[in-house]
Amino acid sequence: MGIKKRNWAWAAAPLVLALMTTTGCESTSDAAAPKPTAATPATPVPVASVCANPEPGPAKAPAGAVTVDPAVVGDLAAKTKSSPPGTTFWLRPGKHRLDADRFAQVIPKKGDHYLGAPGAVFDGGKKNQYAFGGNADDVTIRHLTVQHFVAPQDEGVVNHDSADGWVIEHATIQYNSAAALMAGSRQQVRASCLRENGQYGMNAYKGSGRLSGLVLEGNEIVGNNTGDWERKRKGCGCTGGVKFWAVNGADVRGNWVHDNRGTGLWADTNNNDFLIEKNVIEANDGAALIYETSYNAVIRDNTIRRNNWVEGRKSAEAGDTFPFATVYISESGGEPRVKARTAKIEIYRNVLENNWSGITLWENADRFCNSPANTSSGDCTLLVKSTDRCAKPAIAKPPLYADCRWKTQRVDIHDNRFVLDMSVVKCTEKCDRMAVLSNYGTYPDWSPYKGDRVAEEITREQHNRWHDNAYVGPWKFVAQDMSRVLTSAEWQGAPYQQDQDSTFRAGTGG
Repeated sequence: MGIKKRNWAWAAAPLVLALMTTTGCESTSDAAAPKPTAATPATPVPVASVCANPEPGPAKAPAGAVTVDPAVVGDLAAKTKSSPPGTTFWLRPGKHRLDADRFAQVIPKKGDHYLGAPGAVFDGGKKNQYAFGGNADDVTIRHLTVQHFVAPQDEGVVNHDSADGWVIEHATIQYNSAAALMAGSRQQVRASCLRENGQYGMNAYKGSGRLSGLVLEGNEIVGNNTGDWERKRKGCGCTGGVKFWAVNGADVRGNWVHDNRGTGLWADTNNNDFLIEKNVIEANDGAALIYETSYNAVIRDNTIRRNNWVEGRKSAEAGDTFPFATVYISESGGEPRVKARTAKIEIYRNVLENNWSGITLWENADRFCNSPANTSSGDCTLLVKSTDRCAKPAIAKPPLYADCRWKTQRVDIHDNRFVLDMSVVKCTEKCDRMAVLSNYGTYPDWSPYKGDRVAEEITREQHNRWHDNAYVGPWKFVAQDMSRVLTSAEWQGAPYQQDQDSTFRAGTGG
C-alpha cells in the first residue's frame, strides 16, 4: 500500500484465561445500566477463547459437496477451477498443499463454500504467498486452518484481493507473513482465531474505494505482528491486531484482542460509523484502541486492561511527556454531516483497568488536508472533495477553515470506570494520565492553524466532555498542552469543568 502514517503507538503483559462467549448477530440493547462509582467493583466481560477451543467442522462431506484430497498436491485449486460457481468443497482431514509456484493460489467463484473436516489444514509450506484470492463475491470459508503462507508486507493471505461479501467462520488463520485476512465490503469474520501472523490479524484496506458493512464478532485476535514492523519501519503505522482504513460502517463485537505486538484495534484515515462493544482488549504492547482521522463511533461495554505497558514505558523512559494512552482519539470526532448511527464519538460503560494511562483526545494543529505534515498523504477529509481546495487563501475562511481539518470534536466520555494501581503497572509516573490537548501550530507557513488556536478549540470549544465517570487511583489530567498537568479538582474547576458528577477514590483497585 505504501501509506505512511504518524504513529503514537503503545503496551503489553500477561494474559488471563477465561470462558468462551460469542454474542449474537443483533446489536445489544442500550438500556440504562447502574452508574459506576469509585466503590463499584469491576465486572469483567467473558472472553472468546476460540484458539484453544475451535469448533470442529463436519466429519463427513455434506450432500452434493466436492471432496478434496490432501494426498493430491494442488487438488483444491484444480477442483475449484473445474467446478461451477456456488460449489461446496469439503476438505478431508490432513495437510492440503498448492503447487510449488509462489503465486499458486485458490481462485474461488461466486458463492463457493469451503468446509474443513476436523484436522483439515491448508498449508502454504512457507512457499506460496496467497491461500485464497480473486474477485469473486460471497465466498464462505468455515472450519479450516490456513497457515504458513508468505504474503508480502501490507498484503493478505485469505481474500487477498479484497472481494466483497466473504464470510469466514470457525477458521484458524495462523503463522503467516503480513496479514491473515484482507477485507471487502460486507465481510463477516466470526468465531475465528487470527493468531501470530507477521503483520496484522486483519488488514481492512481496499486499494480502490471505501469498504462498508464489516462485521468482526466473537474472534480471538492474538500475538500478531510477529515481524515487529514498527521497528523495521519506524513510524509506519502499519501494524496491529486489526487495522481499518476508510471503512464506512463496522461492528466489532465480542472479540478477545490480546498480546499483539503493537496496537490492538486501529482505525486509521476516514473511517466512519463504528460500533465497538463487549470486547476484551488486553495485554497488547501498544494502545488497546486508536481511532485516527476518522468519524462517528460508539465505544461501549468493553473490558480494557493491561495495555500499553511496552510502548508507554518506552516513551516515558525516553523522556517523552506526551500522554500516551490506551484509548487514543487522534484527529477524530463526531460529525453530523457524515451519515452514521451517531453524530459523535461516545465512549461509555467501559472498564479500563491497569493500563498505561487512560484516554487521550489529541489534535495535531499541523495535520490537515493538503498540509505537508499530513502523514495520511494524499487523503483529504470527508467534507472536502478536492485536496487542492485546502490552500491559501481560501483555507483561512469558512467553510474550509473548519472542513479541511480532521477535528477531535463531540467526544462524549461517560459512565466508565478507570482503575489504576501503579504497583501493578510498575510505574512511578506518566502512566496516570487522562488528556485533551494539541500542539502549538507552526507548519506550513501558510497554515491558518498556527499558534494555540487548535489547542484552545479542542479543549474548550469542540464539545469534548468527560462526565459521570468513576476513578480509582492516582489519576492526573492534561489539558490544552503537555505542560498543564492538573489534579482532579483543577480538572473539574474553571475553565475546564470536566468530569462533573464523577467520583474519585485514591485507592489502588477493587
